[in-house]
Amino acid sequence: MQQPQQHHHHKPPKPSLSGSASWIRRSPPPSQPHRKPWGAGGRGRYACRAVPLLVLTVYSLFTVLRIPSSSLVVNTADSERVDRREDVEAFKTHLPSNQNSLEARQETRSPASLPCSAFISGEAGGGQAEEGVLCCDRSHYRSDVCYLRGDARTDPSTSSVLLYNAPRGAAPEKVRPYTRKFEESIMRSIDEVTIVPVDSTGNGTDKDTRDSLRRRCDVRHPAGVPAVVFSTGGYTGNVYHEFSDGLIPLFVTAERFGGEVVFVVLEYHYWWLGRYGAILERLTNYKIIDFRYDRRVHCFSEMIVGLRIHGELVVDPKLMPNGKSIKDFQALLHQGYSGKPSATSAAPLPLPLATPSRPCVRPDDHAKAAKPKMLIFIRKQNRVILNLPHVVTACRRAGFAPHVMNLRRQTPLPVIHAALASADAMVAVHGAAVTHFLFMRPGTVLLQIVPVGLDWAAESFYGKPAQQLGLEYLEYRVAPEESSLAAEYGLNSTVVQDPSVISSQGWWEMKKVYMDRQNVTVSVKRFGELLRAAKLHLKKNATACGKAAGVVR
Repeated sequence: MQQPQQHHHHKPPKPSLSGSASWIRRSPPPSQPHRKPWGAGGRGRYACRAVPLLVLTVYSLFTVLRIPSSSLVVNTADSERVDRREDVEAFKTHLPSNQNSLEARQETRSPASLPCSAFISGEAGGGQAEEGVLCCDRSHYRSDVCYLRGDARTDPSTSSVLLYNAPRGAAPEKVRPYTRKFEESIMRSIDEVTIVPVDSTGNGTDKDTRDSLRRRCDVRHPAGVPAVVFSTGGYTGNVYHEFSDGLIPLFVTAERFGGEVVFVVLEYHYWWLGRYGAILERLTNYKIIDFRYDRRVHCFSEMIVGLRIHGELVVDPKLMPNGKSIKDFQALLHQGYSGKPSATSAAPLPLPLATPSRPCVRPDDHAKAAKPKMLIFIRKQNRVILNLPHVVTACRRAGFAPHVMNLRRQTPLPVIHAALASADAMVAVHGAAVTHFLFMRPGTVLLQIVPVGLDWAAESFYGKPAQQLGLEYLEYRVAPEESSLAAEYGLNSTVVQDPSVISSQGWWEMKKVYMDRQNVTVSVKRFGELLRAAKLHLKKNATACGKAAGVVR
């Protein structure tokens, strides 16, 4: 057997004293590599250890190559996108298959897991489903709204709607489709609709009950044409409530259907259809159904019971599926009352900024001047302007052409619309007639006279909505000594000096004192300051009227 070689170590030579002054340290020469002697089965033992290691290495490489590299990395951005998706969108989950590989499986949220508001607003999409949908959104303080999808049939004999193929376990729902849920007294006067789910499997009902609930369709409406059920009861008859509680919520709820929707009305009034038909025919392509007196069974694939509402005379574009606003509603009014053709084929466009000074008037035969047109709406029973002639004179001296409007219930809306659509300014004491500012063009002026105790109502009901429409809003707040309440209760009385005491007793007490029993005397001096501000605003938006047009006096 070969013996291992012996290594000889040589001592480094001593440094020469005559050389460099510094010591030079040299590394020893490298030794020969140490070799393990072969023999006695050494090579075989090495091979036995190397083979399993090689097999394990190959298996590991093969396993890694089978899995895509993207599966081994968690993408934070993708994870966030999945978390932020809308409820109605599909999402992917990775589940291991039987072959121990990773697969992507597409899953869709079931209707039961979606919020009811998503169905009402259209965010959940339409279409048919094997199982019907019945849900109610009762989260808003102004209205309850229910949504039905499947086979919905009206039953006027019992003031109910039957939903066949309803979701299993669905319970009956009751709703009063009016937008003043917070007023219990008025809601008690609204007809109630009962939604009765009918399970197609018959679970929970015997044969006699199922047969009694079966209603044959007298009128089957096209698939994809839903019904919207609402009431024209309550405060209908007051122009403010007709718009704020009815027409604008109807626009909010039904505009997205583009006319392909049927209106089913409780407490139907024929005069209401005659007064607002020009608006309604631009929201629906179908005849309106009188729920109480049309005894036929109407069948729909989709139905909304109740109206969505955003606030007082408001359309919030952030809450609309298509971003519509109050300006789009105003455009619909303008199209309806200006005598233009129906808008079912083309959506109305919002009105442009007003061109002031129309019409140009001739105050006398010697001087011609274009004066902005001002409409003064007056009241006859309460909140009367006691010194109206002085107010008219002040308007004329401020450079306006004043026109007094004495509205009656029978005054046609096209007449009111024509007057305001050509006006530059409107003056009115707080009341329902101020609602007609909806007919005014953006850039014009609304000047509201606010009696004592009505500050909050004036701003909330009319001031803020007018500003959202693009009008310049000005307020004349009646001073305590200018109110007739000062003579009745005393200038220093709580009624005059602290209206919050009466208002805290409820709406009806406030209405009885400050709305029904109050008249006003306007200070011409203070009122004149607002008139000058209005004139200045109009000048900023004015364009030359051209040659003054003659007006027959």
